[in-house]
Amino acid sequence: MTVALGTVFTLFVGRLVQLQFLDASALADEAAVNRYVTIALPAQRGTITDAAGNPLATTVDAYDVTADPYLFTPGQSHIEDAPAKAAQLLAPILGVDAATLQRKLTYTGKGDRYQLLAKQQSPQTWNQIKALQSQFAAKAWGTSCAGEVALATKQGDSGRVSEACANPLNGVFRSEHSKRVYPDGGLAASVLGFVNAEGDGAGGLEQQYDELLRGTDGKLTYAQSGGREVPTAGGQRQTDPVPGSSLRLTLNRDIQWEAQQVLADEVKAAGALRGYVIVQDVHTGRILAMATAPGFDPNDLAHANPATLPNTALTDVYEPGSVSKLMTMAAVLEQNVATPLTHVTVPGTLPRAATVFHDDVAHGTEHLTLNGVLAQSSNIGTILAAEHLGSTQAEANKVLYGYLTKFGIGQPTGLGFPGETPGLLPPPQKWDSAQQYTIPFGQGLSVNALQTTSVYSTIANGGVRVAPTLVEGTTGPDGRYTPSPAPAQTRVVSLRTAQTLAQMLQSVVASQEGTGTKAQIPGYLVAGKTGTANRYDEGTKGYHSYTSSFIGFAPADRPAVTVSCVLQKPVNGHFGGQLCGPVFKQVMEFALKTLGVAPTGAAPANLPVNW
Repeated sequence: MTVALGTVFTLFVGRLVQLQFLDASALADEAAVNRYVTIALPAQRGTITDAAGNPLATTVDAYDVTADPYLFTPGQSHIEDAPAKAAQLLAPILGVDAATLQRKLTYTGKGDRYQLLAKQQSPQTWNQIKALQSQFAAKAWGTSCAGEVALATKQGDSGRVSEACANPLNGVFRSEHSKRVYPDGGLAASVLGFVNAEGDGAGGLEQQYDELLRGTDGKLTYAQSGGREVPTAGGQRQTDPVPGSSLRLTLNRDIQWEAQQVLADEVKAAGALRGYVIVQDVHTGRILAMATAPGFDPNDLAHANPATLPNTALTDVYEPGSVSKLMTMAAVLEQNVATPLTHVTVPGTLPRAATVFHDDVAHGTEHLTLNGVLAQSSNIGTILAAEHLGSTQAEANKVLYGYLTKFGIGQPTGLGFPGETPGLLPPPQKWDSAQQYTIPFGQGLSVNALQTTSVYSTIANGGVRVAPTLVEGTTGPDGRYTPSPAPAQTRVVSLRTAQTLAQMLQSVVASQEGTGTKAQIPGYLVAGKTGTANRYDEGTKGYHSYTSSFIGFAPADRPAVTVSCVLQKPVNGHFGGQLCGPVFKQVMEFALKTLGVAPTGAAPANLPVNW
């Protein structure tokens, strides 16, 4: 009995020595195949909607198809050429060539236990792979194959399974990885932005609010063997993901669509480099539409032109030209320097500081009212008016600069949009001999399209500037809606000055001597201004083309909406009234009808243009 017990004990000790020392590395490898694994449970990205709750960016279920190359080795798969067989099966399903898949599935022994075969595949794609796996599994557990598989497993590396009984997809897995989808394609794409291949916001609002939208990932830990979960190995440990918050924008989907269509047509017809249209509620500062052309489809970034990805309405910096004259006139009226009826004698040329200034269309001496200077967009008349803002030119420059900054020129709009430019407005002491005369009529300073739109909304709102807003509020993962903070408001000019400017802007559109007659809308009073600015070309380092624009609001006597149109580098014409006037008319008509803004029935102010 002692000998027998000693023998048994010796065998146990020997086995322990074998397990602990001799076979330790082999058992460690075995344990590497049968181990607990932790996978991420991605949080669902928040939705982005328009003001009415229509989805503009949403998330759908998708899967990353992955594989463990070690499970395709002969010792684990019991198949001589498992990577090749699996690649042939997966290639038509994933749309990836078989050679690439075979390379990813081949184990090199360098710790490459994870390979991404295809990203963001639809549930239908994964179901096809799952169906194949189930077919092979059914064969392996069938009567004819069970013994063959058991023998191969016992033989380890030397074991082989016939092709009829093998399961070449045993090492293929899925990882939940939701896919970002934009239901309306390119609608508001420059505002929404896009997400990159890793699911991170990489442009527009997707980038700006990425942390808020993405949520917090969860995780799932479970035991697996040979690529399959072991349900009896202690259960799952799961931390649920927290979904991201959703954004409700101020955009109106219908007005955004109309603005994009009309703008795209005009950019094409004018042969322009690009263009932008912005629609803004004059009282709340909410942006109802922000369109750029040419655009892109965020669902198909692979075929998008990189030049179309930024929101150029905010990232482009350009000299505004005559639309900027409104701010000069505001300063002149607010400082009580002149009235709309003040007589201004406008010569054909005006020499100042070694430069001779001209109007866009050559003329002899004209006798205009201050209202006529704005209606006919006279550069010379604007210079003459601005000179009276101070007893010296330096003082006049300082006064004008103060009004420009109060209108928001040279400063961020407050949106915080990625890549937004604050424009360029040097302090008055740095204005050179030419700038002190060109800045009053919109050359020598630079803006983005939203800044100039906000200027006209300020006048339409009785002289109070309301900071533009693009996000109306957020809805958290708990379903609670939180409105955005109220935008800042600043009194820029008096109500009286604003109302006077609105009447003067009517002359630009309503008077046959004005430059904006193509912006007239039957039944509505329109206040607006044309702009035709020389465009600086970074490539040639000179002024060789134009920026054409029209900005206005309606109804002029009871303003509701501001619409701006800007075209860069058009080749089929260049006057702002001719190119952007019709765009303004179409977009404004649509916006007024969509918002239910009725005509007021008032008659135009009919201020005199000449004296």
